[in-house]
Amino acid sequence: MAWAEPKGHTKGEINFAGEMLSNLDSSEDEITKAIEILDNWRAIHGYPMHVFKIRLKKYSEIVDKRAISVQRLKRVPSIIIKLRRGYHGNNPTMNLSQMQDIGGCRTVVSTVELARKLYNDYYLKGDLKHKRINEKDYIENPKEDGYRSIHIVYEYKSDKEKKEYNGLLVEVQIRSKLQHLWATAVETVDFFTRQSIKISKGNKEWAEFFRLVSSAFAKWENCPIVPNTPNNEKELFTRIKEKENELQIIKLMRSWNDAIKFLEQEEKKKKDWKFYLLELDIKGEKLNISAYTNKEKNKAIEDYSRAEKRNNGNKEYDVVLVGADTTHDLRKAYPNYFVDTKDFLELLQKIVNKY
Repeated sequence: MAWAEPKGHTKGEINFAGEMLSNLDSSEDEITKAIEILDNWRAIHGYPMHVFKIRLKKYSEIVDKRAISVQRLKRVPSIIIKLRRGYHGNNPTMNLSQMQDIGGCRTVVSTVELARKLYNDYYLKGDLKHKRINEKDYIENPKEDGYRSIHIVYEYKSDKEKKEYNGLLVEVQIRSKLQHLWATAVETVDFFTRQSIKISKGNKEWAEFFRLVSSAFAKWENCPIVPNTPNNEKELFTRIKEKENELQIIKLMRSWNDAIKFLEQEEKKKKDWKFYLLELDIKGEKLNISAYTNKEKNKAIEDYSRAEKRNNGNKEYDVVLVGADTTHDLRKAYPNYFVDTKDFLELLQKIVNKY
């Protein structure tokens, strides 16, 4: 396989490209040039990411035969969003050359005990020649938003071959299945509700729900709970039940599962559909799906707008317009999306039924 090679951009040029992408006042020419630099910068992370993925898969499966390991290059929109979060005029707090997760690989193991074993035996005590430059144990110290996982950032280093990639950063993530179910559910909600819970910019009610559920999962794993959530199980589960009832989460997520199954069926038929309007009647538990070709995209947008206006303020109704590449993008962006959402709902049902 031919790997992308560096085009010789200096760190200064790479960081300047990041600034141009962060600055909303950049010209079209500046954006075009910046994207060209970013494309190569991202692409050259492919080889070192592949190296770390091979190692992660090997040792994950020694620890847990059911481990699932994946790799991904960060999507350009996600890179730009991250750059803009740290951009403050002439003093950017995030340099593109220093971004640690452009290339990343992740493994999901069955339990938190196995996650810790993998981390301790093969990373902390392992014989990895690459330089470990950062690590965060979000299992022992959960993020305020409920995120839990272990992150390790390495600087690729080789003294034999592929030395042109020396210095590139790759992030390794180690999660238990429960932690992965939680994270995947957050991404699913973000996708269908057009929120940004994942980057702490979502609806506060949804964000609080996920904080509480994360603590419930942490209790099941005998791990520290999320800061400022109830330690008492009955109080914690009761608050989750209240939030679920308020937001109608189980009905919503089940409807999304049905929508995805429909999209998959349409994809197999190889129809010329490009857009799907999903209209959910929560109270009536009915989902209506309208499909549109690329030539009908304006009609799709108009129908979407009318549907929103028709049900403005109605909490028993939800609508979203989904693009044609959705199932493909979901598979890439949300590994094991279909199975994980179902499993998450089963666990949530256990919580709301307990008290």
